[in-house]
Amino acid sequence: MTKIKSPDYEDTPQAPDFSKEEQPLALFERWMVEAQASELNDPNAMGLATVDEHGMPNLRTVLLKDANSQGFVFYTNRGSAKGMELQASGKAALNFHWKSLRRQVRLRGPVELVSNEEADAYYASRARGSRIGAWASKQSSELESRFALEKQVAKFAAKYAIGAVPRPDWWSGFRLKPLEMEFWHDRPFRLHDRLLFQRASIDEPWAPKRLYP
Repeated sequence: MTKIKSPDYEDTPQAPDFSKEEQPLALFERWMVEAQASELNDPNAMGLATVDEHGMPNLRTVLLKDANSQGFVFYTNRGSAKGMELQASGKAALNFHWKSLRRQVRLRGPVELVSNEEADAYYASRARGSRIGAWASKQSSELESRFALEKQVAKFAAKYAIGAVPRPDWWSGFRLKPLEMEFWHDRPFRLHDRLLFQRASIDEPWAPKRLYP
């Protein structure tokens, strides 16, 4: 078995300003801007955690498409495993990890579907091939062969060869409305900085507190 050694970094970048007075969304936006300048690929990639009907957790990486005071938005096939789990439980967790900055942001809260207007607008902004792919893929279902998928792609490419590619009814977005946001920054010898914001509901103000590493 391969042994993995995690070094105690002594060259951690200077700690960010962890002001407890700063609102968490503003802090997240500041960190995202820095991640976009620092991360090699997909600074908007985030882990999405859900649970199935048996309480078994699921985790996968998706892409953040919007973040504002209303919540954090991502898109998927509603009939996929994550889509069904999100609709069944109405809750999820997100995790951003920016290795180049040695930072992490974790969020938890309820989820809801975005409006049809929001889903239509984002779907229309996608590359045409991606819009065709949404029709062709029965996401999370068993695929008998790669050729079967390619046939489906060819079928819908021919069907929508001219004009707009409409959004499938089963393809939409989810918005996580965080009740918790934790900001973590690596510090030497595992003495990390952690700042947790919590609120009882989305209509209440955030209460910040620091955590032991």
